[in-house]
Amino acid sequence: MTTLRDLVKDRRLYSIEATRTVLDAARFMMEHNIGALPVLRNGQLAGILSERDVMNRVVAAGRTPGTTAVSEVMTANPRAVSADETVEECLFIMREFGFRHLPIVDGKDLKGLVSLRDILMHQAAEIEGQARKAAS
Repeated sequence: MTTLRDLVKDRRLYSIEATRTVLDAARFMMEHNIGALPVLRNGQLAGILSERDVMNRVVAAGRTPGTTAVSEVMTANPRAVSADETVEECLFIMREFGFRHLPIVDGKDLKGLVSLRDILMHQAAEIEGQARKAAS
C-alpha cells in the first residue's frame, strides 16, 4: 500500500507564514498553480489557506487582501495526517470530513499537502496499471 510519504516524496513543499497578507498568498498560489497552502507560525503548522477561504472570508466579506493577514482568515489548527498514513486512509478522512486538502506531517514537521485530486489521480493510475497487467 502506498503511503502519503511516497506520494509527496519528490514534490516541492510550499507554505506561507501566518503574518503574510492574503494578497501575498493569492499571488503565490497563482504563481505556483496551487489551490491551498499550509500556514506556518514559527516553523510549525498553524493553519491552511485555500482559494475557498480567500473567496468566502476575504472577497465576499469585503476585506482588503493587501492588508488582511493570512492568520485572520486561514482555517486554524487543521486536521493533519501522518506521512506514514496510507492513501486509502487519507481518502477516507477526506470523504468523511469533506476536506479537499490535508497537510501531511511527520511528528511536528510539515512534509507536504495532499489534495483530493492528488489522491484520485494516484488511484486512477493504480487502476490503470492493474487493468494493463490483467490485459497482458
